[in-house]
Amino acid sequence: MRYNRLLIALALLVITPCAAWAAGPRATCRALGSRDTLRPIPPALLGAAVRAFGLQHMPPDQVLRSTVWRCRSGVVLMCNYGANLPCGRADTSRVLPPQGTAWCQQKPQADFIPAYITGHDSIWRWRCDGGVPAAEGPPARVDARGFLVRYWKQLQ
Repeated sequence: MRYNRLLIALALLVITPCAAWAAGPRATCRALGSRDTLRPIPPALLGAAVRAFGLQHMPPDQVLRSTVWRCRSGVVLMCNYGANLPCGRADTSRVLPPQGTAWCQQKPQADFIPAYITGHDSIWRWRCDGGVPAAEGPPARVDARGFLVRYWKQLQ
């Protein structure tokens, strides 16, 4: 009897999330709360993505390929990769890869380090201070799940 209850409980743990995912983004987020898995938007969200990100001139298949969704606290959030826009978790590190140091050694007083070196997902604005990379200014806002706030829009 106890073994049967355990099997039923285990089955519910597996089936409930699978059923929610199959039901679509809104049902998934209501049922599961927060899920950080980035998934391509289904065709049903195409219009919402076009409106949210102003993508009226982008071909629909490209919008579908470049827009992802995730759940935060029961609501659907969408992000469009666009031109070098990071939809994954933000990089909060204050340490740059060796290319950052090399850039600053060549340009010791540069007032910026390009994003191809710092990464487009860094929360910091980077510059060189006497040949050493330095993070400056207030960091970009990151939500409680670690994603850059400015790139994510709530599904309306």
